[in-house]
Amino acid sequence: MAIISDDGSEAKRLGKKNPIVKPETIEYDNTFENSIRPKDFDSYIGQSALKESLKITLEAARLRNKALDHMLFYGPPGLGKTTIAGVIAAQMGVDIKITSAPALERPRDIIGILMSLKGGEILFIDEIHRLNKVAEEILYPAMEDFTLDMTTGKSQTAKTIRVPLPKFTLIGATTKAGELSSPLRDRFGIIHRLEFYTVDELSEVVKRTAKILDIKINEEGAKAIAVRSRGTPRIANRLVKRVADFAIVKFNGIIDKQVANESLDILKIDEFGLDNTDRALLSLIIDKYDGGPVGIETIAAALSEDVRTIEDVCEPYLLQAGLLQRTPRGRKVSPEGYRHLGIKTPSEQTRLF
Repeated sequence: MAIISDDGSEAKRLGKKNPIVKPETIEYDNTFENSIRPKDFDSYIGQSALKESLKITLEAARLRNKALDHMLFYGPPGLGKTTIAGVIAAQMGVDIKITSAPALERPRDIIGILMSLKGGEILFIDEIHRLNKVAEEILYPAMEDFTLDMTTGKSQTAKTIRVPLPKFTLIGATTKAGELSSPLRDRFGIIHRLEFYTVDELSEVVKRTAKILDIKINEEGAKAIAVRSRGTPRIANRLVKRVADFAIVKFNGIIDKQVANESLDILKIDEFGLDNTDRALLSLIIDKYDGGPVGIETIAAALSEDVRTIEDVCEPYLLQAGLLQRTPRGRKVSPEGYRHLGIKTPSEQTRLF
């Protein structure tokens, strides 16, 4: 239940045409990332199982002439959660309002956005696991009954009013599904995890992006970039742009295998896609803490990095690649992590004596 104001003044204006608060949303713009976003399922590469499931869901909603169920997409950053929400909106022919949980600090922030929605529209909330308790409680009746329960006035003069909302679809995205409260998570009718991409899928992403940016690239060059993209389209797209700069300035303007590899070597991105921060993390655990286990806060302090950066950016791929292990006592470098850095494991060192 939302408390709109202490004196109820905002509630008195509910009947006006203009919303109480203008929603602070992030609209699509002409930035690099948005310029290459696919607008339909055919141009959206990867996540095949998810796409097939969503096609059926969207067609069923169209046949029933009803709003889509609320959806939750989770998985490591950069896999296309925002993009798939945009594709869903385009396929359904509805508008999408995009915001993030940290931007919804006050009750009136979320109330303003909800009251501005039209029937069938999509509200996309990124990092939804970071919603504060008040915003979350406002969403409960909005998601379940399409109403806003708001309290106006003080003490004995307080009263509750129920404001109807048009039927909309909430799409939430998170890198940490486990941090969502059960009441919020249970209100999503559709929950999907996005998976890391294969090298072949990323090669297709690289070629598509290069074509959009009018960059010349061959099959081997695309695969060389894909191999070092950490299974993540966002990284692949960024590397295409960086390698293209090297190709234009230092080479003949065409990205082939040699150009890609030499450019990425200069950028200090190795054949596993690890950058300086990733290697520093593994080296720190090996050199300073005998390979682990060591707590994440200790690692963050030693690297002068934020804990969230390590958990959300570095760890997912290091764990997926088998270079790092997460144990109840902390993080450990796996034998594969030792080998990748060219360091003998403790057991191999013991056998030498």
